[in-house]
Amino acid sequence: MQTLILIFLVALAITGFGTPWVRKMALALDFVDAPAERKLHGTPMPLLGGVAIFGGAIIVLAVVFWGNPDIIGVLLAATMIAVVGLVDDHRPLPAWVKFGGQALAFVVAIALGAQVRLPVAPPINYMLAFLWLAVITNAVNFLDNMDGLAAGISAVAAAYIVLLASFNDQYVIAPMAAAMLGACLGFLRYNFNPARIFMGDTGSLMLGFLLAVMTLQLRFPANSNFVTWMVPVFILGVPLFDLSLVTFSRVRRRVNPLTTAGKDHTSHRLVRLGFTQREAVLLLYLLGGAFGMVALFITQATVTEGYLIGLATVVLAVFAIWWLDANANPFRPKTEL
Repeated sequence: MQTLILIFLVALAITGFGTPWVRKMALALDFVDAPAERKLHGTPMPLLGGVAIFGGAIIVLAVVFWGNPDIIGVLLAATMIAVVGLVDDHRPLPAWVKFGGQALAFVVAIALGAQVRLPVAPPINYMLAFLWLAVITNAVNFLDNMDGLAAGISAVAAAYIVLLASFNDQYVIAPMAAAMLGACLGFLRYNFNPARIFMGDTGSLMLGFLLAVMTLQLRFPANSNFVTWMVPVFILGVPLFDLSLVTFSRVRRRVNPLTTAGKDHTSHRLVRLGFTQREAVLLLYLLGGAFGMVALFITQATVTEGYLIGLATVVLAVFAIWWLDANANPFRPKTEL
């Protein structure tokens, strides 16, 4: 536990002290996110926050696990993801090029150990792992749509992963999550509303990838895989819900669901219902914490209990998606709501 606390504090310090310097560098290089109709900020915003998060999380892990084959693949793939995001932040890439770079990183991670281990044919496990990495990486990228949201939700998820990995003696996953938690909190000081710097795709894609890998590798030997497969889904319930809501809404409107700059995310709809941006983000933090508590319960639940909770959650999520799309639709005048 002392090692985890030390890793957390070092990552927190590196990102916390490094972010102001990265911000100055971004302004000097004119590496900024310009205001636009579909964006919330009104002035150019420094866009290299992901570099500070990278420094706090990946560099610490590289030092701690130097020469450890269990994590080399993850660190290499995370670096590849961060580079793809950095290039995209500087000059937006075509969607197929951006995903192609991600896909290469996913293949590297899977080849070096980030795999699903269900009792099925290996190709199916590989495909499921690839799908999970792709969905979660881009779901967190989608979630980076309001000050402090992606960093805070990632921190909540990382905190639960630290607990779950520690309880189950996973001495590689727990330090990864501790480093990520420290880096997210160190960055959140400068990213919470009103933000002074954005993480950009460099940060959001990397955080999504790391969360996907860590949840993929969680193991719960005291319970059946037939129920514990739901644990990662609950830990990452907020980004998965937001992705589902946006996809449903855009497909229904015959809009490309891969467009990420729209104001139709969960956070925007909460603001439309009357909450401030800070309140909307804090509400989603609370939702992330609630999902995490359910995940803790699932690790000890019977198959019947687990599936009843899972079914109830799906029903509530479907209702919430329908209600938000009907009552907080950003494409209808407020007078109609």
